[in-house]
Amino acid sequence: MLVIVGLGNPDDKYQGTRHNVGFDVIDLLAEKYNIAVDTKKHRAYIGKGIIGGQKVILAKPQTYMNLSGESVRQVLDFYKASGESVRSLVDYYKVDPETELLIIFDDISLDVGQLRIRKKGSAGGHNGIKNIIANLGTSVFQRIKVGVGEKPKGYDLADYVLGRFSKEERELIKEGFECAAEAVAMITAGEIDQAMNKYNRKRKDNE
Repeated sequence: MLVIVGLGNPDDKYQGTRHNVGFDVIDLLAEKYNIAVDTKKHRAYIGKGIIGGQKVILAKPQTYMNLSGESVRQVLDFYKASGESVRSLVDYYKVDPETELLIIFDDISLDVGQLRIRKKGSAGGHNGIKNIIANLGTSVFQRIKVGVGEKPKGYDLADYVLGRFSKEERELIKEGFECAAEAVAMITAGEIDQAMNKYNRKRKDNE
């Protein structure tokens, strides 16, 4: 099983923002593979399905970006309403984070729509990834970074990542989502190295 987590912020006002591209890729995967991501568990919306012959869990944490790791890993106390004990995604599904977890998130160091696939790495200043690493106790997990463009000089970082794409950028990011979905299919098939070779390059490079 592969748990595929897209990062973002849950409120409607954040839809379509740079910080929510992880959610957008999950939505595309859900549409492509007919997976309903509508079950509320582990402080996330999740859906079970099949991609490339592999069982997957698609997840959209509802903890807000900076606490994404609480949904992915941290053992929660109880549902307030029912008193039911809730375990994290990783604990509940007995997932090995190093091989059975894939995180999809935004990256301001990449051009809009460009991908960077990695098997491990630092948080790189991304608070959602920082919190996941803190909760997992490891930085070794698969990830797909989706470029949202470098912050213009003088812009506040929070304002930038919570902003929306221009008309021209929307075409590029849409292509990026499609590529990310294709990369996910390759990774579920055990072809992460091939996915890295295919997508870890700038689009302007004719390779």
